[in-house]
Amino acid sequence: MTDHIDTLEGAMAPRLLKLIAAFCAEINPCAPVPAITPDSRFDSDLGLDSLARSELMSRIEKTFHEHFPIELFSGAATPADVLRLLAASGNVSMRMPQALADFAPPPDQLDPPAHAQTLVDALRWHATRRPSQRHIVFADDPSHAQTMTYEALYRSARRVAHGLRALGVAPGDTVALMLPTGRDYFACFAGILLAGAIAVPVYPPAHAARLADHLRRHVAILVNAAVRTMIVPEGTEMAVALVRAWAPALERVIAPGALMGPEIGESYEARAADIALLQYTSGSTGTPKGVVLTHANLLANIRTMGRSIDVGRHDVVVSWLPLYHDMGLIGAWLAPLYFGIPLVLMSPLTFIARPERWLQAIGLYRATITAAPNFAYARCSSSIAPDDLTGIDLSSLRVAICGAEPVSARTMRAFAERFASYGFDARALTPVYGLAENTLGLTFSPLGRGMRVDRISRTYLAASRRAVPAAPDDVLELVSCGAALPGNTVRIVDVDGCDVPERVAGRIEFRSPSATAGYYRNVEQTGRMIHDGWLDTGDIGYLADGELYITGRAKDLVIRAGRHFFPNELEEAVSRLRGVRQGCVAVCGLPDATTGTDQLIVIAETRETAPEALARIRVAINDAALALLGGPPERIALVPPRSILKTSSGKIRHADTLALYLRSAGKLRPQPHWQQWAGLLADSLVPMCRRAGTRALELAYGGACWLLFPVIGVPVWFATTLRATDTARNWRIASRACRLFIRLVGIRLTVRGIESCRARRDAILVANHASYLDGLVLLAGLPYPVCIVAKEELTANWIARPFLQSIGVYFVERHDHVRGIAAEKELIARAAAGEPLLFFAEGTFARAAGVRPFRLGAFVAACAAHRPAMPIAIAGTRAILPDGRWLPRRGEITVSLLDPIEACGEDIGAAVGMRDSVRAAIARGCGEPMLSMELSARTQAG
Repeated sequence: MTDHIDTLEGAMAPRLLKLIAAFCAEINPCAPVPAITPDSRFDSDLGLDSLARSELMSRIEKTFHEHFPIELFSGAATPADVLRLLAASGNVSMRMPQALADFAPPPDQLDPPAHAQTLVDALRWHATRRPSQRHIVFADDPSHAQTMTYEALYRSARRVAHGLRALGVAPGDTVALMLPTGRDYFACFAGILLAGAIAVPVYPPAHAARLADHLRRHVAILVNAAVRTMIVPEGTEMAVALVRAWAPALERVIAPGALMGPEIGESYEARAADIALLQYTSGSTGTPKGVVLTHANLLANIRTMGRSIDVGRHDVVVSWLPLYHDMGLIGAWLAPLYFGIPLVLMSPLTFIARPERWLQAIGLYRATITAAPNFAYARCSSSIAPDDLTGIDLSSLRVAICGAEPVSARTMRAFAERFASYGFDARALTPVYGLAENTLGLTFSPLGRGMRVDRISRTYLAASRRAVPAAPDDVLELVSCGAALPGNTVRIVDVDGCDVPERVAGRIEFRSPSATAGYYRNVEQTGRMIHDGWLDTGDIGYLADGELYITGRAKDLVIRAGRHFFPNELEEAVSRLRGVRQGCVAVCGLPDATTGTDQLIVIAETRETAPEALARIRVAINDAALALLGGPPERIALVPPRSILKTSSGKIRHADTLALYLRSAGKLRPQPHWQQWAGLLADSLVPMCRRAGTRALELAYGGACWLLFPVIGVPVWFATTLRATDTARNWRIASRACRLFIRLVGIRLTVRGIESCRARRDAILVANHASYLDGLVLLAGLPYPVCIVAKEELTANWIARPFLQSIGVYFVERHDHVRGIAAEKELIARAAAGEPLLFFAEGTFARAAGVRPFRLGAFVAACAAHRPAMPIAIAGTRAILPDGRWLPRRGEITVSLLDPIEACGEDIGAAVGMRDSVRAAIARGCGEPMLSMELSARTQAG
């Protein structure tokens, strides 16, 4: 510690340690208070989870009259860290947040880009029409809220897109994004879309106690998505480097600052059918599945949800939701981006630390729309002190969406009752149902109605799957999630896939224009989800008066004595017991082969350690199960905090938790940090060795290719250059040598359309250009000698020049206008004379995939000579030897000689039309996207 901290220990430290000791005694009254020192860790030594730490920090702030920034608040791991914060703060008094007074006035009317086919179109539309309008307000710092305009986002995104392209990221590549809420996240996400790549959001680590599990879960995502590039926060590259041992495709881990390039024009025009995003969701075994979402999916869902809640020009959205989850990413950000309404944003850490900030922001910015899961409404109802609500005004709020987890009628009532005096209108509560497989929203409650509750018999539902009115002593309250959004259809089916009547529970299926086409690189799970045009949600529910009520997850269903139960109601009841951590209960069913039914297992987290307290909790859990299910559970496991596994969105991973419980004999105790790192390193050794072996084989293969090349190439060079004028002979020699080289290095070459090419020798050949291998491949694959048109820069190589001249290559000057015109006239004359010509119309190649703009020279010559153009699509050379790499890889190459395209005239318009047709045919043939066309003001040869 510094001298200043030592001084503070003499004054503040005893007071701070006393406060912490009192807090520990309060939350764990049956356990002895541990010895607390300045270096005691809040998590491992004192057993404080994130919610307990946030309450402790709130008390520290009030006691010492301080106000810590959220990032420092969340990073304090010991009392010594808190003392450093106190020393650095200078006793600044607490400041209430202030709203920005200079919100740009709303437009005369809401004018979202109805013509937009992609999210890129929407961003460009707003950045062009209202560049200075505030798009996002970052409200984490109450005294210095910052903003991002549409123009700032667009310009930053263009810089990121350029940086990605410079790294070799091609359209259709996947890019993982592991960044916290902030400017960098938005710039990088939008930049990925501008580059034509696919964004793969993954959540940043919540806390160190789950580091190993966190990284291992990321590995499954990175491998499934075949991620080659990962964007991470500054300073985390070393930790993430361990992941590369398990994800062989991952080539680069980069921070946003290193990614930013110069701001240049866009080179790729996104299309509606392009995949914009992979939204990962856990399957029944906890294995992540990547939901494929196109631009068309996203815009269809955003537009439909916007109409459902009547988004208008005066609307303002406030959100703290995480941006790796669909409700935060699509609902809270991309929807305001499309509609052009402001978003006031806070980090999830801000809400966890100070939930009142959410409500304060609603009042200060006069927000009209917000959204959160059920637990957030419960936390606000029970955890905010009255003093922290001073001045809060919720009267502007007209839509308060609740979704992403089961909606509790008790929670909704409690929230509405507590905040009615602060202007909250209960009719604003809007329970919804959605899932990533439908982009986001599927059903919405009617606007302005509030919550509708169905009081049904728990016994009848368990025994017969029917929702009938409840007797006073047998009530199960279920909240309506509303009717299907316009254009969406929901049905309930039985185990045979047949529709069931209203008020009969079954599997929920849907059809929708925003429905995913499937899971990324997961044909098996896609086949299980989609059948006959319907998608299986995996949830169980029923319809009543056209509205959907959710009863539970099919995979979580517990069957006891022929009765069907879902965990959520018992989990909620156990969470309310004294000594049990709220939201940290897993109720699981373990199949019993002897009885043919399920054993009920209740796993609950608690900080209690005294035998008397644990016994009391067990009795209370038994009583709760008896009251709800008519019988006690077979097993009860009371485990330490942070033992139960959860998804990135905070949902219980029942199957994984049960498997861990069985493997660990009911302990589930989190490993110490050093054990996690040791396990991580141990687990990395085999993949690292495998990767090193693969790299060694690649080096050996590449080295062998370069050793073989001069063995074949040197004799060919002498044989051709000694009789340089006999180009036909020299072409045949080079062609045989290229075929021999390709066979010896193990590359499989397939040439399609040779007979068509022989039959149309009058056609001018036009090929795409992807690699230095292209010329060698065409030498090996074409059925007759041709004159290759190449750039004059190649003549600077004294070794290559004599060989290229000997096989009849014609060199053109690309940069000197006068010489370029002369070369064009020469090529037209050769074409008119019937000489076979071959053009690489892109003029150059790059590492990133995509068919680049074509030069007009080949097509001007073809039209002037009235000759057709034959497209040649080369696929595979870029993967074997991309730009910037000198060691080739093994692979397969396909050359497709496509149907010729006839000339439709002699003027420049005919040449342009032929160029575009040939380019489109080659793009289809090689399977690469067409990068944006930038028409030149003048004709360029070759």
